[in-house]
Amino acid sequence: METLEEMGPVDYLVIEFPGNRMTGEAFPLLVDLVDRGIIRIIDLAFVGKDADGSVAGLELQDLGGGEMDLSVFDGVSSGVLDQSDLEEAAGALDPGNSAAVLVYENLWAAPLARALRRSGAQLVAGGRIPVQALLAALDATEETSPSGGSVAA
Repeated sequence: METLEEMGPVDYLVIEFPGNRMTGEAFPLLVDLVDRGIIRIIDLAFVGKDADGSVAGLELQDLGGGEMDLSVFDGVSSGVLDQSDLEEAAGALDPGNSAAVLVYENLWAAPLARALRRSGAQLVAGGRIPVQALLAALDATEETSPSGGSVAA
């Protein structure tokens, strides 16, 4: 792995699959992001939450019921995620659901991050705005705009 000085920002996602239904439709898109050098997967793990609330890690071969070929993800684990991380991620799940926990480096942002570090800057906060919240905010802005139109250019 690259040194800290060379890396881009690292993010994580917890992606819930209601009823443990994982179609696999998104996995080729994830592979495409890697192939195009946009992200690098640092860790990918799967976790399930039983109806009684108990949490268990899931193996790739346990997923998809043979309908998906997930072999491309075999061995995609750096060990960054441990059992406590999976338990914390499962805390966001409804009982009876499973999730993928993905830790990835934003390779697209690495040159910017390197330049910022060289100049003495550092990232001190980050976050995500859920699409639903963004759309609600834009709708609210549109409703209060005097012209009733969009304020975005």
